Amino acid sequence: MPRIIAVLLLVLLIGPAGAVQIVEFCPDPYRPGDPDEYLVLEGSGTLNGLVVTDGEGGFRFPAGTGIDGRVVVARNSRAFAQTHGVLPDFELYDHSPAVPDVIRSGDLAMANAGDELILYRGTTVLQQVAWPADVRPREGQIHYLEDGVWDPRPLLIGQSRMQPATFDGVAVTAFVAPDCSFEVFSSAVASAEREILVNVYEFTDVSMAHELVQARERGVAVTVLLEGGPVGGVSSEEKHVAGFLNASGIVVLQMTTTDAAHAKYRYDHAKYMVIDGERVLIGSENYKPNGFPPAGAQGNRGWGAYLDDPELAAYFTDVFRWDAGGGDIVPLAGELRDRNPPEEDPPYTVEFSPFRAEGARVTPVLAPDTSHLVTRLLAGASESILIEQAYIRNETAFELNPFLAAAIDASRRGVEVKVLLDAAWFNTEGDADNDEMVEVINRLARGEGLPLEARLADLAANDLEKIHNKGVVVDTRAVLISSINWNANSPNFNREAGVIIEHPDVAAYYAAVFMDDWEAAPAEGARAQGAEETDYVKIAAAVCIMAALAVLYRIRHRR
Repeated sequence: MPRIIAVLLLVLLIGPAGAVQIVEFCPDPYRPGDPDEYLVLEGSGTLNGLVVTDGEGGFRFPAGTGIDGRVVVARNSRAFAQTHGVLPDFELYDHSPAVPDVIRSGDLAMANAGDELILYRGTTVLQQVAWPADVRPREGQIHYLEDGVWDPRPLLIGQSRMQPATFDGVAVTAFVAPDCSFEVFSSAVASAEREILVNVYEFTDVSMAHELVQARERGVAVTVLLEGGPVGGVSSEEKHVAGFLNASGIVVLQMTTTDAAHAKYRYDHAKYMVIDGERVLIGSENYKPNGFPPAGAQGNRGWGAYLDDPELAAYFTDVFRWDAGGGDIVPLAGELRDRNPPEEDPPYTVEFSPFRAEGARVTPVLAPDTSHLVTRLLAGASESILIEQAYIRNETAFELNPFLAAAIDASRRGVEVKVLLDAAWFNTEGDADNDEMVEVINRLARGEGLPLEARLADLAANDLEKIHNKGVVVDTRAVLISSINWNANSPNFNREAGVIIEHPDVAAYYAAVFMDDWEAAPAEGARAQGAEETDYVKIAAAVCIMAALAVLYRIRHRR
């Protein structure tokens, strides 16, 4: 009996400490000298006897310290609070009387490029994490442990950690640009009674700005969040729109790196609007004349949806509030200026009207938080996948775009896959862009005998300015509408927003739009008849690379 009691006491003493682990750390924050570096322990029980070290310095906790949840230890509590908005639980050096110090031995300073953290109890190693062995070091990245896996996605300082959520019984108004996008936008804004929240990468359309000003004049609170450093910089047209909105009392904010904080995302590339906390308008298009042209005017091919559901709207409101807060958010004053009358848009014959359906199942897709849901959608296809994209770029020279890889793998299961890409000059004049991607996909399909085909859109045949869409239809049951481009940056480092809508009639609507664009586009053989000399050496090399990438992708994802 005494021996059994002794064993039970030992288990009670060791068990709680063994349940504690390092679940988060940031060795390379943005502030010079990294005063705000930190780590997080999670678990329950006592912290007595626990030591954290990097092999050169370390610390332990004051006697009697317990844990029930998370404990944050920062190098400098004031610097940590400046970055994260809250004080840590402990600090290594005494910078604030409000935060207790740990008991240091030497100087634990996490090196940026390579180091390790080791958690001991006595002389027993409970946990060890090293970089670059276990995680890939990157400035501003928070390394975190989830379900036993380090860094399931890149997480940078200031970014949200939204979890997947699904909402049933959603009313959907499906629409497409250029046919009816402005009509739906105008109706949505006109319905607002209390509040409009807008997050959009670029806003240059004065007509859309007028709609928001009219809402402001009838007492609606309007807040607009823009990307502060879009490619090419903030244009004169956008500065004018910002100035016009400012003059009406509308708050215009921009996300940009400041002295107070680094920008949360590489680009705030989202395109959505929340109305009265009840409805969400979301899509692929910026608030520009070619994304929301007046009826009968030419513009981009884009997809959008107007979603009526308070719980879904609350989800996107939380995203907006998170992104619109912090030291990287500052006003954009804008500049009112004389503007030349806009050029008359080329005429366009409207083919598609808005389509309304009830009872849809809607899952938000956010980058970088939940962009993996796109891969899951593609991997779950059993009959067909329709992909319409501005462009597709592989991850690296040695790794396929994961979305494209998932679609190719689906074709290997017998799923019919169609890929339609933009044909504008800026997406076809390079040595490795959409026309080469189309040829490579088709040669891979022929080589393996896959039900897979890619085409370049015929913009003239459909009176479109360009394909700016980022859409997918799966099995004519689910559709992805989003701002996520198929490249390495967009799903991993941008703020992007989209939705997966599960409803057969809604999916059929977008499938019809897709097929209208697809059938206007010549198949590769027909296009080749009128093409000039083809560089077969380059194409053959590209096919070999694509095939090698496909093999490598499959090998890696079987491990």
